[in-house]
Amino acid sequence: MTALAPLVWGSTYLVTSQYLPAERPLFAACVRALPAGVLLVLLARRLPHGVWWWRSAVLGTLNIGAFFALLFIAAYRLPGGVAATVIALQPLLVAALSVRLLGQRLSPRTLAAALAGLGGVALMVLRAGAQLDPVGLAAALAAAAVMATGVVLSKRWSPPVSATAFAGWQLCAGGLFLLPIAVLVEGPTPPALTTTNVAAYAYLSLLGAAFTYAVWFRGIRALTPTAVTFLGLLSPVVATTLGWLALDQGLDSLQILGAVIVLTSIVIGQRVSGTRTAGPARPAHPHPAARVSRGWRAWPAGQLL
Repeated sequence: MTALAPLVWGSTYLVTSQYLPAERPLFAACVRALPAGVLLVLLARRLPHGVWWWRSAVLGTLNIGAFFALLFIAAYRLPGGVAATVIALQPLLVAALSVRLLGQRLSPRTLAAALAGLGGVALMVLRAGAQLDPVGLAAALAAAAVMATGVVLSKRWSPPVSATAFAGWQLCAGGLFLLPIAVLVEGPTPPALTTTNVAAYAYLSLLGAAFTYAVWFRGIRALTPTAVTFLGLLSPVVATTLGWLALDQGLDSLQILGAVIVLTSIVIGQRVSGTRTAGPARPAHPHPAARVSRGWRAWPAGQLL
């Protein structure tokens, strides 16, 4: 289920490049995040409370607001292959942060799988002669770092609410973080929109944000952060495949080899990281009242980013 999120995200490049107004990436990010967040909050009918106001703001900024902003800077200043390769560092960063913040063990197989996934992405998308702009490279590294931190903290700070509500809080926070930046950089006037533009924005917001982020944060609860972030490597595989199918972009033997390596690293990452995190020990026969009090905490809401 969690893999659906990066599979859908892999279509973002195609939709953005072909069906959205040019030169308005921050506006697109706001439209993608903020309406989706409001929709999920309305569906969940839960607002943050207590410490979850500031925690949601921090997580929304890391996972969505700052990540989108840094990603767009990297995309504008670097060739797409360079940016995608740097972002593929996330499994390594998440594994390292999980050792520090969650007390998980970093196994040699996890490290090897993460390095293999990085190499596979490079084979798929990196091209000879790519220019390495220092600002763009720094933005791509920062994007990978903030997203990795957000994933690990989302596991550490899991609130006792549905994943739908949790995703909605973060999307709202991320959209509100992006809104003033978009107005400052791109101006307060929205672009003229065609019917195709509106349909593309709706796709990115409803399917590419509301649905996928709900699924993504549900996955963070059920899986280890390292297992989840390995699934993110599916996005460049989908993007490369769609570029070949829909945009007549070439697909050579090295790209195919890279895709095979990425898929293999994902499988190894899931097997090594485990499908579920270990929970606290529970008595064999808990008191009935304890079962009732825990029931709502284990609500298995499905969500997609």
